[in-house]
Amino acid sequence: MTDGPWVAVGLGNPGDRYASTRHNIGRMVVERLAAEHAQRFKANRRARCDVAEIRVERERCVLAVPHSYMNESGGPVAGVLGYFHAEPDRLIVVQDEIDLPFGALRVKFGGGDNGHNGLKSIRRSLRTGDWYRIRVGVGRGRGDTADHVLAAFARHEAAPLEELVDRSVEAVTSLIESGLEVTQNRFNS
Repeated sequence: MTDGPWVAVGLGNPGDRYASTRHNIGRMVVERLAAEHAQRFKANRRARCDVAEIRVERERCVLAVPHSYMNESGGPVAGVLGYFHAEPDRLIVVQDEIDLPFGALRVKFGGGDNGHNGLKSIRRSLRTGDWYRIRVGVGRGRGDTADHVLAAFARHEAAPLEELVDRSVEAVTSLIESGLEVTQNRFNS
């Protein structure tokens, strides 16, 4: 592992229109983590992200939400890593995952993009896939995939969604505090 802060990026789309959609669950997780540490996001123009800084144990962690749409996440992710002098092996990307049922979590290091446009963009910008991912299950839905991920969570999903966001926050924290293996054993259900 390299020195420098951890950087946890919550993927999603900007604006109120997308705030409560499945595609924005990564943003929801990172925003909840900032709120739990009583930190507010501030715009960082050079990184093209809103950022907040927290401490997890003794580790410095930069929380970031890109100003861009999901499919253009790579530039802001590279920007925030560069601005804070962090390497990709200290990056945690929190993302929605349609190939996991709603409520499931998977934590991993590296891998492909599995058709996820946000991950494709990050891989292109960083020229590597070697970073941590917290894959948050939103299910596949019955119709068009884009319609599904851009739809708001249903009313009956509200309570399970709160629990899922809380568990995802715990997974980010565990990854920083305890490492990959411990976190996978705890959260990869």
